[in-house]
Amino acid sequence: MAAKGRVTIRDVAARAGVSPATVSRVLSGNYPVPPATRTRVLRAAESLDYVANAHARALVGGGSSMVAVVLRQVTSPFYAQVAEGVEAEAAEHGRLCLVGSTNGDPRRELELVQLMREEGAGLVILVGGVVEDDAYRERVTRYAHALQASGSRLVLCGRPSPGPELPALVIEFDNEAGAHAITSHLISAGHRRMVFLGGLPGNSALDARVAGYHSALALHGLDSDDSPVIDCGLGRGPGHRAMTELLVERGDFTAVVAGDDMVAAGALRAIKDAGLRVPEDISVVGYNDIPLAQDFDPPLTTVRTPAEELGRAAVRLALRDPVEVSVSARHVLGTYIVVRDSVGVPSPHRQSNTVGGLTPA
Repeated sequence: MAAKGRVTIRDVAARAGVSPATVSRVLSGNYPVPPATRTRVLRAAESLDYVANAHARALVGGGSSMVAVVLRQVTSPFYAQVAEGVEAEAAEHGRLCLVGSTNGDPRRELELVQLMREEGAGLVILVGGVVEDDAYRERVTRYAHALQASGSRLVLCGRPSPGPELPALVIEFDNEAGAHAITSHLISAGHRRMVFLGGLPGNSALDARVAGYHSALALHGLDSDDSPVIDCGLGRGPGHRAMTELLVERGDFTAVVAGDDMVAAGALRAIKDAGLRVPEDISVVGYNDIPLAQDFDPPLTTVRTPAEELGRAAVRLALRDPVEVSVSARHVLGTYIVVRDSVGVPSPHRQSNTVGGLTPA
């Protein structure tokens, strides 16, 4: 009969007649253990219902039945959708999904990857744009080779691989094409002066969106100096603060291309606080099409990135036979515009303004 209360590794060790260290080795799957000992430990863990704790559903197939996804933050709507896709696809393949968050801390990311490797996760999926510097390249190279050596696979979602020969799958959106398309949508509505709100120099995803923004301006013969990039980073708070400052400093732009939907949410709030209207005075577009975007006031025109499919594809492709999918393959998912109510024709009042503040009503 299972022990009462919370079952510990010492309870399993006592039932199996081995040391706690031996139990740990069996459950981690990273150390050689005699088959008879392994069987005894697993039977003891099962009889005590220790599977309900740390190593739960991975015992039957070993740690390789686990899929680990490491996100910047679990509270972000975009990251939450990616995690949902990973979990759903993992479940369809009978695998347990573990989720960890880093809050953008490379040291925490390293700790999580090392922990997942020690636990024997079959897949380790890293999600989200990064600053692609030497430290990043060195870190990810180390991850990829260490995971490969332990029989696991590294998947990079929405972030670049340090090199084409690295044993890692790369799955990402065409961020540049999406930003090009949404900027062209504004230009086709008549906008000639706009701002890109949410730049973060060095961040791979945002740099690609800025590149798409600039390529659309150039294609239509517009001067990028008249449509600057505002490096405020992502999030509703940064978007609100940057938009508030812009409305005071310059009154000549008629549209905002936000780095993501949460930046757009902050911009919408700031515009409303300034007594202006969207889209009558200023048009606003976003990026990602998070579920809340359709409930913004007004509903947001944005770029749809299939976040859940990104997570599903990460698992689906990584679980294929390596003969079918190269360990260093790169897969790009398409994006498209979702047109709602936040874009209108340019306001004649704002078009007549010049840099240096808002013209009084």
